[in-house]
Amino acid sequence: MSRAAEVLAAFRAKGWQLATAESCTGGLISGALTAVPGSSDVVDRGFVTYSNAAKIEMLGIRPETLDRVGAVSEEIAREMAEGALSRSNAHVTVSVTGVAGPGGSEHKPEGRVCFAIATSLGTSSETLDFGAIGRDNVRAKTVAHALDLLLSATK
Repeated sequence: MSRAAEVLAAFRAKGWQLATAESCTGGLISGALTAVPGSSDVVDRGFVTYSNAAKIEMLGIRPETLDRVGAVSEEIAREMAEGALSRSNAHVTVSVTGVAGPGGSEHKPEGRVCFAIATSLGTSSETLDFGAIGRDNVRAKTVAHALDLLLSATK
C-alpha cells in the first residue's frame, strides 16, 4: 500500500477529512492523495499558494509576518496550516513552504522546507534541510514527509 493510501485509510478509519496548503510542492501532496481511488471522502481541498499574494488572499497569512520572517519560515507554515483549517472542512491540515531550488541564500538555502500540521487542538511545525539535492528530489522528499506527518496526526 502506498503512503498516500495509508494516510487515506487512517483518516477514513477516524472519519476525518484533510486539507493541504502547499507552496514549494505546487499541489503534489494533494496530487499524491487524490491519485488514490476513493480519496474524495477524505481529501476536502488543497490550497496551492505559490505566491505571497496567494498566501495572503487564500489562507489569511499576515503580511507583517511575511515582512518579518519571509515565506520560508515555520511562522508562515503555521499560519498556512491554520488558515487552511479555518477555510476548510478538514480535521487536520498540512502545509509546506520552502526552497526547492535551484538557488537559495545563506539564510534560506536550497532544500530547506518548513512544515506545519494544524488541528483543533493546536499547531506544530518543523524545518527540514534536505540539502541541494535538486528541485525534483526536494519536492519528492517534501511530499513524502508531509504524508508521514499526516499519518502521524492520526495516532
